[in-house]
Amino acid sequence: MQRKNQRHGHIQKSSFQAPWWAHNRHLQTIWPRFIQKRLPLEYRMERVTLPDTDFIDLAWGPKPAKTTGVVAMFHGLEGSIKSHYANDMMAALSGSGWQVVMMHFRSCSGEPNRLPQAYHSGETEDPSFFLELLQQRFPDIPKVAVGFSLGANMLLKLLGENPAQKWLSGAVAISAPLKLDECARSINTGFSRVYQRYLLNSMKHTLKQKMAFIDYRNLIQLGPEQVDAIDSFSRFDDKVTAPLHGFADAQDYYEKCSAFHYLSAIHCPTLVLHSIDDPFMNHLIVPREEELASAVTVELSDRGGHVGFMQGSIIRPQVWLQQRVKQFFEQFLPS
Repeated sequence: MQRKNQRHGHIQKSSFQAPWWAHNRHLQTIWPRFIQKRLPLEYRMERVTLPDTDFIDLAWGPKPAKTTGVVAMFHGLEGSIKSHYANDMMAALSGSGWQVVMMHFRSCSGEPNRLPQAYHSGETEDPSFFLELLQQRFPDIPKVAVGFSLGANMLLKLLGENPAQKWLSGAVAISAPLKLDECARSINTGFSRVYQRYLLNSMKHTLKQKMAFIDYRNLIQLGPEQVDAIDSFSRFDDKVTAPLHGFADAQDYYEKCSAFHYLSAIHCPTLVLHSIDDPFMNHLIVPREEELASAVTVELSDRGGHVGFMQGSIIRPQVWLQQRVKQFFEQFLPS
C-alpha cells in the first residue's frame, strides 16, 4: 500500500531467485514462450466500438461465483490473449473473486483495425476508454491493472498522466521499457536482435495488411517494399510510428512516451517488477528512488530476463510472476 510520510518511492531487492538451470537471461525469456506448458484457460471475446468508430477487442476470463474485484490486463508489443504471459496470468488470477479482462490494442486481436492509427508505447486514450467502461460496469468493486512490457510502459504513463484517477486501486508493471530510446538501442545489439526481428516482422506484416485497404500515401512516405526494408525498431518508429501518431520523429516519440518521466506523478499504489538482465533493455532505464512517487515500489532482481522469472526445478518449472502479482493484488480485495 502507499507509504505515508515518505517523499519518494522505494527500490528493493526482489524475492525472485533464478534456479541454476535458468541463470541465462535468454533462457529466462524464451522458456515461458516456447517450452513452458500453458495453463488451461477459457475466455470469451467482446468487441467494443471506440469514439472514433474504430474498435478494440476484450478477452474476458472465467466469471467468478461472486465478483469482488476486477483485474484489467494490458499485453506487450504485438501480443494478445494467446501470448504465453497473458494466457497464464489470466488463468492464475481468475477465481478467488477476481474477474480478469484483457484489452487488445488495435490490430492485436487477429483482425486489423479500421483506421490508419494503431497503438504505441504511450497511447493512453484507448486504455482510458476501456478503464472508464470497467468503472461504469463495475462501479462499486475495486479494480486493479497489470501491464506487460509495452503495456506496462503505457500503464505507468497513464497513471502518471492521471494522478487523481479513480479507475484503479493498484497496479503492477512487468518488464516495462521505461526509457524507449535506450531500449531501442539495446534490442538492436547482439542476440537481442533476434527478438527485434521477430517482433518487427509482425509489425510490418500488420502494416502491410492495412495498406491493402487504407491509403497511407499522405500519412507515411513508404510503400510495401520500403516497409519490408525496415530493419530496426528505431527506423520503424521514425518512418511509421512517429508520423502516424503526431510525433516529429522517433526521438520525439521516445521522449514523450517513456514512462520514466511519469513515475514521479503516480498516486496509485504501484509495483514495478524488473530484471537487471532484461535483454530488451539496459541498466540505464532503472530509476533512482528520488525519481519515484511515494506510491511506487520498484522490485529489482539480478536475473529473470524479459517477462520471464522462471523458478522451480527443470522438471517442474514455475512462473514466479503469477504468485507475486496475485499476492500484491490481494490487499485490494474486500476483507
